[in-house]
Amino acid sequence: MSFPVIKGTGYILVHTPDIMHHHGTTQSQERAAHPDSDYLKALTDHTRTYEEVVAYAPNQTYIGSLHPEKLRDIPMPWYANPVEKAERVGALGEIMPQDEFYGLMKMSDVFDLVKLEDEFLATVKTKLEAHPLFKDDVDKLGTGDTEEEIHRFVKDHHADPIFHEGHLVGCVKRAHDVDVSLTAHIIFENLVSKASGMLAMKHLVDKSGIDVSTIDYVIECSEEACGDMNQRGGGNFAKAIAEAAGAINATGSDLRGFCAAPTHALIEAAALVKAGVYENVVVVAGGATAKLGMNGKDHVKKDMPLLEDVLGGFAVLVSGNDGVNPIIRTDLVGRHTVATGSSPQAVITSLITAPLDKGGLKITDVDKYSVEMQNPDVTKPAGAGDVPEANYKMIAALGVKRGEMERAELPAFVTKHGMPGWAPTQGHIPSGIPYVGYAQQDLTTGSQNRAMIVGKGSLFLGRMTNLFDGVSVMLERNSGEVETPGAGVSKKEIKEMIVEAMKDVAAEMMKE
Repeated sequence: MSFPVIKGTGYILVHTPDIMHHHGTTQSQERAAHPDSDYLKALTDHTRTYEEVVAYAPNQTYIGSLHPEKLRDIPMPWYANPVEKAERVGALGEIMPQDEFYGLMKMSDVFDLVKLEDEFLATVKTKLEAHPLFKDDVDKLGTGDTEEEIHRFVKDHHADPIFHEGHLVGCVKRAHDVDVSLTAHIIFENLVSKASGMLAMKHLVDKSGIDVSTIDYVIECSEEACGDMNQRGGGNFAKAIAEAAGAINATGSDLRGFCAAPTHALIEAAALVKAGVYENVVVVAGGATAKLGMNGKDHVKKDMPLLEDVLGGFAVLVSGNDGVNPIIRTDLVGRHTVATGSSPQAVITSLITAPLDKGGLKITDVDKYSVEMQNPDVTKPAGAGDVPEANYKMIAALGVKRGEMERAELPAFVTKHGMPGWAPTQGHIPSGIPYVGYAQQDLTTGSQNRAMIVGKGSLFLGRMTNLFDGVSVMLERNSGEVETPGAGVSKKEIKEMIVEAMKDVAAEMMKE
C-alpha cells in the first residue's frame, strides 16, 4: 500500500504587541468593562520588544532554529534565559515584526478596506522590498492616506484603528453599513488570519521548492470564520490564501474543528492525495487575534512579560509518495467518536491505543507523540499546568496498564517519547501540528521511525454540543518502496489478463 507523504512545511510567528493591546479578547473586554483598570495601565510595561521575542527559545523552536529536545537544556522560565545570537529566519520560517505585517494585511486586502498613513506605508514598503518573499509584491500596497483621513475613518465611519508603538498609523474599514458579520472588527480579524496564513504558505513554497502552480487544493483550518450575514462562516479563507500566495491552479475549502482542526485537515489532505483526487494539497492556517494576551492578567500579576504577543501560522504540503519523505499512515487513524466519552482514559484509548492496536504496535513503538504542545512558560503561571507533560503521563500510565512498560519507566517515557511544549496559545496552532516540520527531518535524516500527531478540540465552546473531539494519525519513516499500479506489466499483458478473466466469468455463467 502506497501512502502520501509530508513533502514540506512552513511555520511563522508575527510579533503583534499593539494588536494584542487593542484586539486581544482579554484586553478588549477589560477595556469595555473597566477602561481605567490597573491591568490596562500595566500593559506597556509588560510588553516585550521585537528583539526579546526573537531571542525567546520557544519561538526559535517554532521557526526551526532550535530542536524541541534542546529546550530541555535551557533553564526555565525561558523568558528569563534568551537565546544568544538568535535570528529572525529559521529553517522552517520566520518571526515577522508588526509593521511589516501591517503591510501584508494591506497586500491581502482586495476591497480597499485597509488604510495606512502615507509615511508609515512608505517605511513598510521599503522593508518589504528587501524581503525575499515579498519584493515582487510591493505594488499591491498601493497608496497611503493622510493622518487626518485615517482619524476621520475611525471617528466617523466605525473603522477599527491600527496602532504601532502606541501611535495610530492606519485603520480597517467596515465592509458593510449594517451587516454584523462584516464589521470593521471582524474584517480586521479575518485579514489578520488571511495575511498570516499567506505568510506561512509563502514560506512553505520557498522551503519545499515546489512550483506553486502545481498546488491543486488548499485546506484552511484556523479558528476564524468569514462570510456575510446570510452565511456567517461560509468561507473561503483557503481559496483567498491560495490566491494571495500565487497558487493559481488551486481550489480549496475551509475546515473547522476548534483546536483539533489541523489534524483533521492533515488526514483529509492525505485521503485526497491517496485517492488520486489531487496530487499536491496544502494544509494552512493563520493566527487568531482573539487569543493574543489571553492569559495576560495572570502574567501581569506575576510580574512577567506578556508572552502571548505573537500570532502563529503554519502550512504543510501533502503529496504522493516520493520514496523519501515521511509517509502518513491513513490506515492508522485514531478518532474520538460520539460514543467515546470524555474521561481521560477513554480519550487516550480512542486517540492513541486504538490505532496502535490496529497496526499491531505498542505504545513504546512510537518514538515521539506530538499532543497539545502548549508552552508551559505561558500556561503554568495561569494555573493550567504543563499541558504536554500531563498528556505524556496519561499515555505512559495507559502503557503501564496495558503491560507494555513498568511503572518505574514512566518518568523516562515522558522524556524519551515526549517533548517540552513550545507553541503559542493560539488555539489550533499548538494541537499536534507544530512537530510536523521537525518530524519531516527526524523521520528522514534523523534516527526516528514513527511519530503520532494528536489533535484535540473542545466542541462544547460552540454551545451546540457537550462533546469533546480529537483525531490522531501516524507518520512513519519512508521505506523507499513506492507502489506504482501496473508497474512492470505491459498493455498487452493487461489486455490478455482481462480477456482471460472475462472468459472465466462467461464460463461460470454458462454453467448456471
